[in-house]
Amino acid sequence: MSHSIPDSPPPPRRRVPFWDNARFACIVLVILGHATQRMTYDSDTALALYLVVYAFHMPAFAVISGYFSKSAPPGRRQMARIVTDILLPYLIFETVWTVTKWIVEGSANPNPTKPSWTLWFLLALGIFRLVLPYLALLRWPLLWTVVISIGVGYLPNIDSTLSLSRTLGLLPFFTLGWWLREHEVVARWRLLDRRPWWAVVAAVAAFVAAAAAAWSFIDVWRDVNLRTWLFYDDAYAELGGTEWWAGGVRIALMLIAVLLMAAFLLLLPRGQHWWTHFGQYTMYIYLLHSFVLYPFRESGALRDLEPTWIWLPIVCVSAVLIALGLATRPVRTLFRPLVEPRPAWLFADPALAAREGRRDDPTGSRRPRESPREPTGPTRH
Repeated sequence: MSHSIPDSPPPPRRRVPFWDNARFACIVLVILGHATQRMTYDSDTALALYLVVYAFHMPAFAVISGYFSKSAPPGRRQMARIVTDILLPYLIFETVWTVTKWIVEGSANPNPTKPSWTLWFLLALGIFRLVLPYLALLRWPLLWTVVISIGVGYLPNIDSTLSLSRTLGLLPFFTLGWWLREHEVVARWRLLDRRPWWAVVAAVAAFVAAAAAAWSFIDVWRDVNLRTWLFYDDAYAELGGTEWWAGGVRIALMLIAVLLMAAFLLLLPRGQHWWTHFGQYTMYIYLLHSFVLYPFRESGALRDLEPTWIWLPIVCVSAVLIALGLATRPVRTLFRPLVEPRPAWLFADPALAAREGRRDDPTGSRRPRESPREPTGPTRH
């Protein structure tokens, strides 16, 4: 008598180290951008680096977050994660920043509708996730988000309140990430399997051209205040773009962002490295690094640093070290109640706040279950 053999479960998907490498590289660029901001007032070299970094690093972060976002209507647990992973950390750190400013500066203006410094991206992530299921219902969702991003710049009443102007400005990049995953572009074109030499040369050439343009026309970029255009925040009129074609500037900046972002991702390592798993904890780095930089920025320690050719590399290396340090286990353990709160008392169903062994970073990284030792090899999705 024959016995049927039960179907074996499908093998677990292997974690792709490339995406953790990309997350970590992006968060290092975030720290670098914030660290060099004060240096740009006195150094053309620092300003050129700042412009190149800001031309693509937050769009890249938005693309990666969108790539790992789901457009299906959220379930109860996913809805709860909007509260625990985004809303609560935002309110907690907004409160911490208010107290910090009151202690250090002697005054504070508590206003949770106006995000402090880096907290705008938390609100942006929450809004991105809320609107994605609706965008997915539309034909040409990517096109509509581009129209929204360009159009919002003409509306001065849409400002930084609840980070709305910046969120809508960067919405196309988040949608692009989701669109790439939805259409399996990376898998179908095997973009992570091969990296031809000519593509690497083209990627390097793109950054060389961007750096040359930033440096050669540095006085022009300073006069037009290009850095503020790269924030995707203020209305065109406030930036001096009062002409009807001001939206064309944003179109050009979006195209440059996509080009540099593609070059950046192309140059990143594909394999597993000792630092790869730190890319699973970018939200810790993002929320905490501003407190590390705050005393240096406010004290003026990052001003008048001469010679630039010595201090700028030191700041770059420091950005890497800060990112590594803030992603270590002791830091995560200490600040987990603030970064990943799980208040069971807040929900009608306390199970929605369960402290599961495996947590997903708000940027989309699914982490392995915590173990006594840090992971050193490939882990599962």
